Parts: sequence; C-alpha cells; structure tokens
Amino acid sequence: MRRSAADKARKLLKTTTSTRSLSSNSASHRPSPLPRFPLSPPPPPPSSKSSPLSQFALRFLTSLPSPSSDSMAPPPSSSLTVDTLNPKVLKCEYAVRGEIVTLAQQLQQVLQENPGSHPFDEILYCNIGNPQSLGQQPITFFREVLALCDHPAILDKSETQGLFRCVALLKVSHVSADAIERAWQILDQIPGRATGAYSHSQGIKGLRDTIAAGIEARDGFPADPNDIFLTDGASPAVHMMMQLLTRSEEDGILCPIPQYPLYSASIALHGGTLVPYYLNEATGWGLEIPELKKQLEAAKSKGITVRSLVVINPGNPTGQVLAEDNQREIVEFCKKEGLVLLADEVYQENIYVPDKKFHSFKKISRTMGYGDKEISLVSFQSVSKGYYGECGKRGGYMEVTGFSPEIREQIYKLASVNLCSNISGQILSSLVMSPPKVGDESYESYSAEKDGILSSLARRAKTLEDAFNSLEGITCNKAEGAMYLFPSIHLPQKAIKAAEAAKTAPDAFYCRRLLNATGIVVVPGSGFGQVPGTWHFRCTILPQEDKIPAVVSRLTDFHKGFMDEFRD
Repeated sequence: MRRSAADKARKLLKTTTSTRSLSSNSASHRPSPLPRFPLSPPPPPPSSKSSPLSQFALRFLTSLPSPSSDSMAPPPSSSLTVDTLNPKVLKCEYAVRGEIVTLAQQLQQVLQENPGSHPFDEILYCNIGNPQSLGQQPITFFREVLALCDHPAILDKSETQGLFRCVALLKVSHVSADAIERAWQILDQIPGRATGAYSHSQGIKGLRDTIAAGIEARDGFPADPNDIFLTDGASPAVHMMMQLLTRSEEDGILCPIPQYPLYSASIALHGGTLVPYYLNEATGWGLEIPELKKQLEAAKSKGITVRSLVVINPGNPTGQVLAEDNQREIVEFCKKEGLVLLADEVYQENIYVPDKKFHSFKKISRTMGYGDKEISLVSFQSVSKGYYGECGKRGGYMEVTGFSPEIREQIYKLASVNLCSNISGQILSSLVMSPPKVGDESYESYSAEKDGILSSLARRAKTLEDAFNSLEGITCNKAEGAMYLFPSIHLPQKAIKAAEAAKTAPDAFYCRRLLNATGIVVVPGSGFGQVPGTWHFRCTILPQEDKIPAVVSRLTDFHKGFMDEFRD
C-alpha cells in the first residue's frame, strides 16, 4: 500500500514538474526523468512556484526511507514456534469450543455460500450454554435499566416523561416507572454517573451493597459487600482463585469428573494438578464422600498437596442438584481436611424438579454453625445462566469468606491487575440479585418472562431426556437443573475401531458424524472427563421449544443409521 502511494506521488510530481517546465522553456525541451524510486527528490526550480499538490508529493517522497541492498530481503524467520510456546498453554484444552465447533462454523459458512449443499439448512448449536444466541429473549426490566444507565441524558424527567407519554399513546411498550427509579439509584452510586469509566477493582460499592443484600435475602444470613468481587462473568473469578491457590504441579485441586472444562483448563494454565473425583452416574451423578477420601489419599501418596475442592451445583455437564444432606457432608469434609471450598453456583435459578431446591454452600455452612474461622469458601455466580442468559454482557461475582486480611489483600491485588470488570456486567449482577418485587410496576411482566423461560426449559429437558432414553444403546439421567443433558452412549466395537482408525476418541467420532449428517453440534464427553471405557456427549436444552422436535427427529434418524452401519 505504501509503495502504491509512492508511485502515485511520483506521477503527480512528474506531471506538475513537466507542466511547469513546458511553460518556461521551448516545446522541445524535456525535463530529466525522476528515478524509479528516488534517493532524494530534486527541489523545484527556484524561480517557479510549486503547487500544493507538488509540495505534498515532495514531502511524501522525502519521508520515504532510502533504498538499500537488503530493502527487498524477506524478514528474518521468527524463533517462535509451537514448540517454544508456554507448555502450560499447550497443555490447556477447552472442549466446549473445540474441534467439533470449528467444523460446525466451517459448515455454517458453506451453507451460507451454497444453500442446499447439505441435508440440513442450519446448524443447531447445542454445545454451549449461550441462551440468547438460540433465540431466548432478555428480561425486559434488566435491559430497560441498563439502557437508561448507559444513556442517562434521557433520564431528564421532563423529556423522559414526555417520551413515555408518547409511546403510551402509540400503544407500544414503554419503560416502567420502577426501571426509571432503579436507573437513578444505580447512577447515583456511580462516581460521575459515568458507566464508561473504571470503577473500584472489586466493583462499584453501591452495587456490591445491593448484591450482598440479595445474598442475605436468599440465604437468611448476613453478607458483607467487602467480601464480593465483581468479575467479567464467573470465569475470571475461577482463574483468579486458581492463580492464588496454585504454586506448582505439587498443588492439587479436587475436581468433579465429568467437569466443566474451565476448571481443567485453568488448573493447567496456572501449573497445578487436577485431582479427579468421579461422580456416580448410577445414582444420578451423585457426589460420594468415600470417593473424595479415596482420591485425596491417592493424591497425597503421590506427593500432591490438595488445596481445594470444586463443587458444581447444579451440575455442569451432568445436570444434577445436590441434596441438602449431601452438601452438609461436603462442608464437613472440607472443614476436616482444611480445603478451600470452591462452589460453582451459576445455575442456582435452573431447577426443574419439584423435590429439589437450591441451597448455597454458604447457607449450608452457616446452618451448621461454621463461620469464617471454620471454613474458607468461595461462591461463584454469573449473569450468563439462570433465566437471564446475558452471556455477552460478561457479568458475575465471587463471594469470598473465611480468608485472613493478608490473603484478602492478595486477592484484591489480583483483581487490581485487571483494573475492574465492565460496568454493564456489574449493573446486571446487581439486578439479577435484586429483581422487581411484589408491588413494583414491572413485577408481573418480569415474573411472566422468568416463569415462561424456566418452565419452557423444564419441558425441553424432559423432551430431550425421553428422546435419548428411547434410542438404542443410550441412557440418560434426569435433568434436575442447569442447562444440559449428559447421556451415556454404548458404542458397538466396530464403531470404536473405526474411531481408532481415524485417530479420535469414539465419542468424538460419533459427534463428528452427527454434525455432518444433521447439523447438530454437541460436545464429546471426553472433553469433560468420564470413567475410562465409557462414552458420553453433552447436549444443551437451549434450542427454542419449537425447534426441539426437529432436534429429536434428526438425532433419532441419525442414531438409527449409525447403529445399523456399525452394528457388531
């Protein structure tokens, strides 16, 4: 591009110089041609006046570097290769956006460029908990408040009231009075009412006050806003804790198998060791204390110091909801062994069975009489899940209890390195923990939206669960919560050998074939971890309800064909 510009400048200079010379000399006189790439452009004749265009050309050419013998030589080869990268990065894997998803994106591009080229007309992404990408609508109240906070100029009372009167007359949806009031409350908590400015590294104090009040209302026990660190979704909070707890490969983190790959990835990135404990599929993915003890002792025998226990409740990818008695056992285990309890509770709103209820681990520990001096606990929450599904807004928090002031200072230092989380996510986190209440103008519409989303998710989960269990060789536990099913697939030996020939895991082989035949994207169980010799895949329940029959139909037809093809 720079050389092209130089060529244009030379032509311009040549034209203006030639015109000037012809006007002052005889018609037969021709000026000396400019070099192809001038060492230094000649100055204009002193008696002539240069035009602005020729002056620009001269300035541009003068600014170009002089050519040298190696100016056209290729740049030196970089010493950076995959082999010289940080080995922790190479070890890290994240199956949720892995090879199958990359292939799906390529197929989507092909479908856009060449409709009808495949036996399906769209890609159905059942690989990740991303509700709004699959058609779920945001909660109106949350978005109203967020919009008003991001553009506070429209909150001028006279203008706003006039605007809302106009839209009411036009019989279109109008912003509720409680949304306006909430926006004012939030803006008054933000210095300068500037949602585009940095905040305190833990998050805006007033928003943390609101979240703490919401936690207290949920659990029935006090919550301190100084214990809350607002983050860009729950993932940075998990990374922060792994960074804090991991000193070397001799430090271990007890992690459920199957697990959400964020944990294995973050443990690998920070140089620790994942100590697996296996959930019992036969008992609905139960978390059993004897298994925890067994894996803890096995790690100790290998010289590994286990620092913490990760519990995901409701479960991802397994969809189970822990019973209260089971949670008490887990708290007791952590207290006895001196482990930090890392409680992933981002699906706390996603409960689909009447006989189960979400209880936070903080509530459980407090009802057992254990306070900050007895147990160290970190609870993670996010605006990406639940009924809100605001994944792209990147909001979340961790509540950190049971740590000394000196350790808290180190956590704050880690938060400060990232300056602060985004303000929109902070605002949404406060709204999620303090939604409209009975008597508020928005309450009825908010409740209708919330209940509609959650009841639909429950129906979708049941439909997919029944469909999986109707297929040959597939068994699927009940989806009690979260957004996923994790069916077990018993593959014929012929299919396993075909996968080995293709140098891929058998469940990945199945998932790839499923994608190519149906456009349905699921994630192989090998990306989450599983009991050796078993095979699974994770499927979200998030496609809109009117598309679930198509998912079931496509999957059923494919599976029958697959089993027939590879039948032993």
